[in-house]
Amino acid sequence: MNAEARAGKPTLAVVGATGAVGTVMLELLSTRIDVWGEIRLVASARSAGKKLMVRGEEVEVQALAPEVFDGVDVAMFDVPDEVSAQWAPIAAARGAVAVDNSGAFRMEPDIPLVVPEVNPGAAANRPRGIISNPNCTTLSMIVVLGALHRRYGLKEIVVASYQAASGAGQAGIDELREQIAAVAADGTVGERPGDVRRVIESGGSFPAPLALNVVPWAGSLKQGGYTSEELKVRNESRKILELPDLKVAATCVRVPVITTHSLAVHAVFEHEVDQTEAQELLRQAESVVLLDNPANLEFPTPIDVVGTDPTYVGRIRKSIDEPNALDLFVCGDNLRKGAALNTAQIAELLAAEFTN
Repeated sequence: MNAEARAGKPTLAVVGATGAVGTVMLELLSTRIDVWGEIRLVASARSAGKKLMVRGEEVEVQALAPEVFDGVDVAMFDVPDEVSAQWAPIAAARGAVAVDNSGAFRMEPDIPLVVPEVNPGAAANRPRGIISNPNCTTLSMIVVLGALHRRYGLKEIVVASYQAASGAGQAGIDELREQIAAVAADGTVGERPGDVRRVIESGGSFPAPLALNVVPWAGSLKQGGYTSEELKVRNESRKILELPDLKVAATCVRVPVITTHSLAVHAVFEHEVDQTEAQELLRQAESVVLLDNPANLEFPTPIDVVGTDPTYVGRIRKSIDEPNALDLFVCGDNLRKGAALNTAQIAELLAAEFTN
């Protein structure tokens, strides 16, 4: 798109453009409907001067500094919590709306937590000029539960997550690949107690070996023995759905998958559910793909969902013991809808404001 065609369109800054989520973001900006005029790429000083491709053009990365936000309408932050905590308010003070993908602001009452398919109107109420993006685990299920909540009224969730190594960043991906190579070199490893630990050094991104294993731990220890990831699922679901008394019991498990989080969900509703109707609701739901044909063993798995944008759902069953409950299985790419895509969608909501 030439400069004349981009005139009058809002200016976007991508902060953290060289990171794992930032890389996915640049891909999305090059493939989604182009609503932006100028796009500025921003990263740490060590990445300044690099040139990255966006919309088929090379754009030079600028070092993070207050002046990079001058004239920016929307700034998307794909950086660690501490960086967002410092710099998102600076971007807002310079006139930009900051859309933050970190956990720095999610639970602050005066900052909206937005999923465009579920609560797009919340984006308009941003007194501090900041909008927060939910955690990738929450995002992997909330578009599905949001669609069902509108019809049946959600009361309770019991969920077990199966979280990919990429949820721990590039270090997690690298560590899992190294572990896979180590166990593959030993044809008998995994048959005896403790022998995986014999070939894999402990420590690193995970508290136990991940290859040939599952680890019932993601995040840091919090009150009552819960992890930070488990509490995020609880607290963020309540905020997004505006259900402060929603009962949530979550267990987060790390599994030897590179990318794509999965969740087994038991959802209890105010009203009796109909399995066929629920399947049809999800078939029609925005950003949801229904893959639910048990007779042909068709259901979502991470290797089929990775690299795609929608949330996939299957194994939908009306609970045998509770007429108001459904059991289902959800998969979502944690780097796309779970991070970059939702941030981009929020930014596009804002772009419509600036364009109009």
